[in-house]
Amino acid sequence: MADSTLDDVRRALDRATELEKEEALSVLRTAREDLDALGNDAAVDEERRRELADRVDQRIREVENRDDYDSGLGAAMNPDEDEAP
Repeated sequence: MADSTLDDVRRALDRATELEKEEALSVLRTAREDLDALGNDAAVDEERRRELADRVDQRIREVENRDDYDSGLGAAMNPDEDEAP
């Protein structure tokens, strides 16, 4: 059962890439809460849970900062440009 929950979190992580900012954040935060709840479950592969938690946290930061780069990836690739945060 625990593995299916980790698989559910992985699917949520993948699905969040296709969603608008607020909906993506909601999905990702719910996934993070699910991972936290699994922290005390002995049946859960702790290494896999931590790996997913790190990926979810990273994706949350990415989504939260999407709008910081008005010109998209170009500003991130050229930090000397005016559009880079």
